Amino acid sequence: MFIMPVTNAQTHSTPTYLCKPIPALKKILASNASYTNSIRAIRLMLKILLVAALNHMPAQGETTPSAPKNTLKIGVIGPFTGPSADFGVPMRNGIELAVQEINAVGGYLGRQLDIVYKNDQATPDIGRKAAQELAAEKAVAVIGFCNTGVAAKSLDVFQTEKIPLIIPCATGTPLTAKYPAPESYIFRTSPRDSIQAPFVVDDIIKRNWTRVAIFADTTAYGEAGLADVEKALAAKKLTPVYVARFPLGVKDLSKELKTARAAGANVVYSYTVGPENAMIARGRQALGWKVPQVGGWPLSFPFFIDGGKESADGALMSQTFIAEPSNERRAAFLATYARKFKVKKITVPMAAAQGYDSVYLLIYALFGIQNGNITGPAIKDALESKLRTYYGVVATYEQPFSKEDKDAATRNMLVMGMVQNGSITFAYPEDAKRNLFVQRKQ
Repeated sequence: MFIMPVTNAQTHSTPTYLCKPIPALKKILASNASYTNSIRAIRLMLKILLVAALNHMPAQGETTPSAPKNTLKIGVIGPFTGPSADFGVPMRNGIELAVQEINAVGGYLGRQLDIVYKNDQATPDIGRKAAQELAAEKAVAVIGFCNTGVAAKSLDVFQTEKIPLIIPCATGTPLTAKYPAPESYIFRTSPRDSIQAPFVVDDIIKRNWTRVAIFADTTAYGEAGLADVEKALAAKKLTPVYVARFPLGVKDLSKELKTARAAGANVVYSYTVGPENAMIARGRQALGWKVPQVGGWPLSFPFFIDGGKESADGALMSQTFIAEPSNERRAAFLATYARKFKVKKITVPMAAAQGYDSVYLLIYALFGIQNGNITGPAIKDALESKLRTYYGVVATYEQPFSKEDKDAATRNMLVMGMVQNGSITFAYPEDAKRNLFVQRKQ
């Protein structure tokens, strides 16, 4: 294991103090033992690089193209107030937790990570304005977006300005497909709906729930999700028996539920992020229609669990991270999060964990830039290269991205979650056992 070399400005050679193998660091980074080892590893790496940078600053009058400044500006965009704050806030908290850990040991080569937060309020125009502001403020990279429609409105800002964007929450399939992969500056750590939908469809077929009614809102998220579910069903030679479309804010879906029941549906697949999920659950209960409700990860949100109460129990959804201390690194993350933010339960654990991992993937990429030239294209290239192995909370990452693939999450990282007594747990005991071992990208 070698520390990343920094090229001397005058000789163009690599200083030997940055090339010597560090036995202790090599031993820690080579270990799969625990999350604690991963944290120790990056802290040690950061400390070594910080000391090296400080001890080898250029003499007076000497210049270097990679001379560090005081801070490194990174943007964060998300819905921190409003109807999507229940997953925007834990995303922000996960990011903040990771940044605090990194800054505590010196940041990036002595430069503290300066996080600039922008609240998009789950509104596309506000999100776009936030993206433009971060570009004007010279953020070197941005982590953000929870809502597919909000993200979609802003993608061209990042692509045009060549600012890498890592999306830790929004799952709409089109987001990482808008630009040709080799040219794209849009990366994502959340599981796109085109892997979530087939995963859930496979599960409901296994349970013999094949007469599917789909309830999808008319947002970009609902539109893309509906297409993914219909495609997943078609792959199994199935078509939905009924499809309901509705705008956000609708107050009553009883007519649509009655139509779905009359069509003989034996499962309801819902695709929306707000209180409408709970409205569907309560509507089924009011009709005495005892069919299961399944969907993507929004069925793990408080809007559904708290809004649906007992009618939400038993609902099934895809998850990358369930807040159970199934191994040491996840237990450490949960305990640290609870202590820092003084909460007993994370409102949306997936959002927090994916936000946290996104920061570390970015910092690992930054350490892979050989000459310290922190530009958008350099960060993009580093993200697309093989990183030092990062033992994350959601997964273990070796090469999360490439020039041809901008999605870090793969299907093997998914498990089925189930609402039980107001919380999310594993739908299958075997998933709980499998969760002892953090998955790697396939």
